[in-house]
Amino acid sequence: MSNPKKTHSALFHLVKRAPLPWYWNLAVRAIAVVLALVVSAVVITLLTQKNPIEVYSSMLDGAFGTELRIWSLLQNIAILLCISLAVTPAFMMRFWNCGAEGQVLVGGLATVSVMMFLGGKIPTPLLMVVMVLASILAGIIWAVLPAVCKALWNTNETLFTLMMNYVAIQLVAFFLKLFVKSGSGILTPMPQYGLPVIGGQSYLLNILIVALLTILVYIYLKYTKQGYEISVVGESENTARYIGVNVKKVIIRTLVVSGALCGIAGLLLVGGTNHTISTTTAGGRGFTAIMVSWLAKFNPIYMVFTTFLIVFLQKGAQQISTDFRLPSAISDIITGIILFFIIGCEFFLQYKILVAKSGKEAK
Repeated sequence: MSNPKKTHSALFHLVKRAPLPWYWNLAVRAIAVVLALVVSAVVITLLTQKNPIEVYSSMLDGAFGTELRIWSLLQNIAILLCISLAVTPAFMMRFWNCGAEGQVLVGGLATVSVMMFLGGKIPTPLLMVVMVLASILAGIIWAVLPAVCKALWNTNETLFTLMMNYVAIQLVAFFLKLFVKSGSGILTPMPQYGLPVIGGQSYLLNILIVALLTILVYIYLKYTKQGYEISVVGESENTARYIGVNVKKVIIRTLVVSGALCGIAGLLLVGGTNHTISTTTAGGRGFTAIMVSWLAKFNPIYMVFTTFLIVFLQKGAQQISTDFRLPSAISDIITGIILFFIIGCEFFLQYKILVAKSGKEAK
């Protein structure tokens, strides 16, 4: 009689971890950051022959070196955080909204159109109200179109929202040709029609608005019936239908919220920061916001910290290139290494690796 065929068991097994205490989560992330800095230091030394301490000092200087840099850091945190808040409800619902870039752009386009055609013709308070309403409405329209198609015909929201980004970019380019008669495609800033300045600081209003939105979105997602419905639909649409949730309604309503927040981000970028618009006004923040939201596990409070980290790395990387006259690729490498470790540590917070005992075979 032939022996039964022997098969070897796997050497490693992945096992889902039980929820860890908050201090363990904090410790693992801190270790990841330290390891990232060590590896980055080695890479810096090998590639540039520069002192890593000087490079890290340059990063700090780029973010906090002057009062202007600090305000610029806070402003960039506010805008990225606003867009991250916008994509979070949709992602919690497992609606993969990759169209925040376009939604921000059309919100900014609506804002600049109001500034151009109504600025100086109606009272300033009324102008501000029209700017806010126009930007929110534009963002909602751009987000609801893919939501309706998803709800009614189950279209692929990822492709649809990505397509809407390109349409928004071309729409802005088209209107710039109409607005700018010289043909340069560069619209002159209009700070006289922008959002009001508070305390002599141009960015303070933006920061305060986003701080308020962060609190409101946190309450909305965690403590309201609509936030509960979003989480249920995200877990299982069949379960949501079983308990009486109107899934189609939730999808459309959630993307209304998402589009409105993106419209506000466009308003803050155009009306409160640049006072003009271009095809690059969103600056890729719509895609960066996805990473912010995932790293923060869809928690608006945690997003404050993840947004700070990413913006700090971006600002610091730019300063490294300037101070040491290094190619921008070097600063991008450093940023990538740090983000790789931070994202990688999330795996070890969720799973543990078990090594199979040697010498045992499964028959």
